[in-house]
Amino acid sequence: MDSALVAVKLAMASTNEIFNTEIFGKRNFAALDNVYTSDARILPPGAPMISGREAIKTFWGDMIQALNATSAVLESVEVMPAGDGVVEIGRATLTAAPQGSTMQMEAKYVVYWRQEDDRWKWHVDIWNANA
Repeated sequence: MDSALVAVKLAMASTNEIFNTEIFGKRNFAALDNVYTSDARILPPGAPMISGREAIKTFWGDMIQALNATSAVLESVEVMPAGDGVVEIGRATLTAAPQGSTMQMEAKYVVYWRQEDDRWKWHVDIWNANA
């Protein structure tokens, strides 16, 4: 694997850790500025596409509060260069405690990453739960 792709993967892992630690762990939704590009889009399961960082912040804030979600551990399965960005295929484990009982959900995702403000960020994000 070339050293440029290794550096990109390390930067991606750092962004994914912000998503888990800051967004889910500390509910610091302002940190989504370091996760999503300014004109990002998310394609949540069973819902319309959501565009722009402010709308994405509202989505994650509402979802995390509703589920009492505490962590979202992301694991890259494959990373492929694509145009001016990279595509990541991965799996996620979401931990939540609705009504006080802890549950875990497994999901898979695809993220198209782009560089913005000298950081690798999510530009298009789609996921769905495993059965």
